[in-house]
Amino acid sequence: MSLAGIAILITFLAYAATPPPDVRHRLSIATAYAGLIFLAVSLWLGPWNVLRGRANPISSDFRRDVGIWTGILGILHTAVGLTVHLRGRMWMYFFKQLHPLRLQNTQFGFANFAGLGAALLLLMLLTISNDVSLRWLGTRRWKFLQRWTYAAVVLTAAHGIAYQLLEKRHLAWVLVFSALLIAVAAIQIIGFVKGVTARC
Repeated sequence: MSLAGIAILITFLAYAATPPPDVRHRLSIATAYAGLIFLAVSLWLGPWNVLRGRANPISSDFRRDVGIWTGILGILHTAVGLTVHLRGRMWMYFFKQLHPLRLQNTQFGFANFAGLGAALLLLMLLTISNDVSLRWLGTRRWKFLQRWTYAAVVLTAAHGIAYQLLEKRHLAWVLVFSALLIAVAAIQIIGFVKGVTARC
């Protein structure tokens, strides 16, 4: 099955597992968890190569394609998510009022600003996930920009944790979310330690 098929399947399963009747809320949850799974896989690939004693290529087709689908799902989640709670008043996700301008300095606002930051980083990473960008930027600058993936993960985690609390998500969703974050943190730490040990 292609990555596109896997992305659609995960999204469909998450959508089916989300209680009706709100279609937009269900689609928001579905794309969020599908994107999170793809993000976790993209962050597993590098350390997994290290643990198997294999060299990490600068760019591989599979890892790039996983990253592309991570970005697509993240952007879709953002687009749908901004229509769920405040229909017709999207600006209230970030501002309490416009005149005078007052930031949404609440847990709700924090969750949305963190999500927006993650979405913008994913959009940037999606834009450079191609051979043309690699040649144009050069290996060093391209790898530097790719490392912003870690910032996107932190912001995604902050966004997700805040919404788990705000919406009082069912335990099953909390467990899936927590398991993915723990798995990513664990493999990254183990891979880092293995890499440092191998160089010593």
